Amino acid sequence: MIPHVSRFMKRTSHYSALVVFAFAFFCSLAVAQSPPPEKPKLKDFGWSVRKLKWDPELNATVETNPTESRTRGSEQDDVVRIETSLVVCNVAVLDQHGHAVQGLTPADFVVREDDKPQQIGSFALGDNSNIPRSIVLLIDYSPSQLPYINTSIAAAKTLVDKLNPLDRMAIVTDDVELLLDFTSDKRKLKDNLELLRKRATAKPNLLGFGGKRRFGLSAQYSAFMATLKEAFDSEDQRPIIIFQTDGDEVMFLRNPIIGPFIPANLPPERQAAALAAAARTRQIQLENMREFSLNDVYQATEKSRATVYTVVPGFRLVGLSPDQQLTQLKTASEQRRSAWSVFGGKSAEQMRKIEAERWSSLPPEQLKYEVETAVKIQTALADVAPLTGGWTSYLEQPTQADEIYSRIFSDISRRYVIGYYPTNKAHDGKRRKVNVEVRGHPDYTVLGRKSYFAPDREQ
Repeated sequence: MIPHVSRFMKRTSHYSALVVFAFAFFCSLAVAQSPPPEKPKLKDFGWSVRKLKWDPELNATVETNPTESRTRGSEQDDVVRIETSLVVCNVAVLDQHGHAVQGLTPADFVVREDDKPQQIGSFALGDNSNIPRSIVLLIDYSPSQLPYINTSIAAAKTLVDKLNPLDRMAIVTDDVELLLDFTSDKRKLKDNLELLRKRATAKPNLLGFGGKRRFGLSAQYSAFMATLKEAFDSEDQRPIIIFQTDGDEVMFLRNPIIGPFIPANLPPERQAAALAAAARTRQIQLENMREFSLNDVYQATEKSRATVYTVVPGFRLVGLSPDQQLTQLKTASEQRRSAWSVFGGKSAEQMRKIEAERWSSLPPEQLKYEVETAVKIQTALADVAPLTGGWTSYLEQPTQADEIYSRIFSDISRRYVIGYYPTNKAHDGKRRKVNVEVRGHPDYTVLGRKSYFAPDREQ
């Protein structure tokens, strides 16, 4: 959604002609395409997250110095702001078999905002190469992701090859690092992806020399928040985030959804040790607590314009029975452990056996805790993308990476880009419900944002 669009232009001695965003978005170009000019570089990535401060009375995060803003380019630029109220919906239409429905026109769609009909003012197809896409690949390369690094990077390189000339892509890591700012240079994108792969997979040679491994810091939600708040500006007509992570930073978010394990009915001689272990875990949690909650992540996601596709490396747990969840969790754990065999003296089979023995030694109560914790982490992450009209995929086997990335790109290209100017002109900052349907086809499923936030009167 684009509830509010502000375009900044440098002021010179003679003003350049200002092109309204909607016109630029939906008019086709009559000239041959060429790569767009590079955007001003984003400065100090992550600054918006560092500004957040938890307010226990509000039970929510607040911004320190909220009037301070940092935009791409020089902070000293004299700017002119052009505003529109265009709302843009990126929607996918699926038939009863889950197949994308193609060939629809503006007359086929019915759009309502807060149950009031809206007039479609702009319409385009997702594969229109004249409408540039701004894609952020946010990739987790922490130690738990080792089994998926090689194939995920290879799949990302394939995605780079599919970009249109006007598309831009940026790479963000779970270090809250902007590894590469938006660019259309495919070689530069691939080189930085390869750099990331080498970071996580480097190993010394027989003489002990060679690359030094470096893994990400598992600050995936922090990196995601920074991406939502900083990466895109009004020139990004179709903002998209591919969010690949297992989401384990959630244990350090405010109002944590998981806590330390405290077994019940222990004999007295073991109670003290168990309570001490739980206290240490809780202390680690407190020492690393972020300044925002999972609910703050959801709100920031809903307020953004980006369509999010989440890729969860690991076996799907959501929606399965407890026994199935336990089986999946054990298999995923053994898979991760065997991946580390390339860096140690044991074979992959030996590593799997060690992990299998560990699981068999856990008492039933702790097994239940392990499963419930993993399900909570995965559920929290899976709930992000649907807020934007995107969806979540599970990368259960490393070899599936290319298929998943291809499916994401296909979904992006098969969507309909529908724009309207809402009849409700109030700048009240309130949530507005949006419903998009295909006329005469109640059997079709329309994937897209279900709401957006109106611009605040202070903006």
